[in-house]
Amino acid sequence: MRIFYFMGKSAAGKDTIYENIKKLMPYLKTVILYTTRPMRQGEENGKEYYFVSETDLKKAKEKGQIVESRTYQTTAGPWTYYTLDDGQIDKESDNGYLMIGTLQSYMDIRSFYGSDQVIPIYISANDGIRLERAIAREQLQKNPDYKEVCRRFLADSNDFSEENLEKAGIAKQYDNIDLRKCLSLIREDIEDLQTNIRP
Repeated sequence: MRIFYFMGKSAAGKDTIYENIKKLMPYLKTVILYTTRPMRQGEENGKEYYFVSETDLKKAKEKGQIVESRTYQTTAGPWTYYTLDDGQIDKESDNGYLMIGTLQSYMDIRSFYGSDQVIPIYISANDGIRLERAIAREQLQKNPDYKEVCRRFLADSNDFSEENLEKAGIAKQYDNIDLRKCLSLIREDIEDLQTNIRP
């Protein structure tokens, strides 16, 4: 088993890259996270996330099923994202898995499954480009929340600081200036590391 964990600052393009890698490497299994945040325009339950209630979260905690979780105090109230030990990952298999999340969730997943089994895929992009993308994405929402865009943008500067990346042992970054080139590099690296998986 090997988990390729995608992460990066807001609007760095990690979701787009993640979705492309899923299509390019369909033999890698995806792990869907859970969240209590509202579904955004264009999202589907069970695709981007499992959208659940606070009650569902409480029940999962009581059963001891949560692998990792993090709660953000947003302008719309607290939103929790979490990974559930729900059978999506088979630790005894030779499967490769794709996951996406934050630096902290990556560290928690690595702690749970083992550092040699969890490979970081850190996506980076210029701050100006990220801010333009974030605003453009928010404009598509039914009720745009630009305060939340700013909160996420500023929080990412702290969460993904060079110091924190170093502590997490992340040395390699995939710069998302040229999407095609970025995808090619990531695909090559995954194939090199996951030689026991066959399409």
